[in-house]
Amino acid sequence: MDRGRAIDVIYLELHKAFDTVSRDILLSKLERHQFDRWTTRWIKNWLDGCTQRVVLNGSMSSWRPVTSGVPQGSVLGPVLFNIFVGDMDSVIECVLSKFADDTKLCGSVDTLEGRNAIPRDLDTLVRWADAKLMKFNHAKCKVLHLGGSNARHSYRLGREETQSSPAQNDLGVWVDEKMNMRRQCALAAQKANHILGCIKRSVTSRSKEVILPLYSALVRPHLEDCVQFWCPQHKNAMELLEQVQRRATRLIRGLEHLPYEERMRKLGLFSLEKRKLCGDLIAAFQYLKGAYRDAGEGLFIRDCSERTRGNRFKRKQGKFRLDMRKKFFPVRVVRPWNGLPREVVSAPSLVVFKAGLDIALGGMV
Repeated sequence: MDRGRAIDVIYLELHKAFDTVSRDILLSKLERHQFDRWTTRWIKNWLDGCTQRVVLNGSMSSWRPVTSGVPQGSVLGPVLFNIFVGDMDSVIECVLSKFADDTKLCGSVDTLEGRNAIPRDLDTLVRWADAKLMKFNHAKCKVLHLGGSNARHSYRLGREETQSSPAQNDLGVWVDEKMNMRRQCALAAQKANHILGCIKRSVTSRSKEVILPLYSALVRPHLEDCVQFWCPQHKNAMELLEQVQRRATRLIRGLEHLPYEERMRKLGLFSLEKRKLCGDLIAAFQYLKGAYRDAGEGLFIRDCSERTRGNRFKRKQGKFRLDMRKKFFPVRVVRPWNGLPREVVSAPSLVVFKAGLDIALGGMV
């Protein structure tokens, strides 16, 4: 998108995915993955012998054996499902992303080759599903058109046309055609405000010892869940989230009439903006010097100029067409990272880095 390309993302969902896994096909795949026969037999015995019945208006059906599927809610169930769908992308031309039963197909559509590749891949996926005795849930398969020059092509999944959608839920994060994350910010603030309202109505105590743990455990996680991905791009969106914390701190007895910054100091809290910045810098340290150092080599651009005052681990910010691109993690973290003192970025461990980071950001509430 930053290069002006048009992108189509097809969100795919298998119909009752975990419940329709063919156990015969699964066991044959385990053998092809060179599972020994004792492990394969143990898994077969674990899957066999399950029964189920239906209760409707007090009437119960007879018990019937469960002959397909892998148990949900277990540790082994998703692992077996991933093995079952492991060959889904074996002959796919475009990019296919899989996370358990959530799948999306992505490709550039501003060239004739790209436009033709997506329908071919969709036909391949339909044939794969038929061979595995599964089928796609057409009602939940949607197309998200990205890019200002997108011609909004239509696609067919089997015999049915796939409907386009202005926004899609991508693993819990709402992504829209403009990718500005405003909808995700609004929904996160709405959910957090709803929970905060429930706390206000159902909890009589207004003491710090009661309200603060409830806010930290039940409300704030909704404001920060996957925030590294859907980082607010505009000040009004960030303020929308911050307003939830303002409202929460006003619930505490004795702090109602104090300014927001003073309330946070007394409660030992930081603004959501500072918490996000700290999280970004800690992740950058992990990528550049910590556990994910190898991945960090391709994630950031090293500043090779001679004039690198301060720390010697400075990174360079690239040039981009879209302001949206500047909000991505590898870009937005460059300026604050380069501004850290040399002794902080040269920390020998993550614990030492966090301690130095607290001092470096000490003046920020």
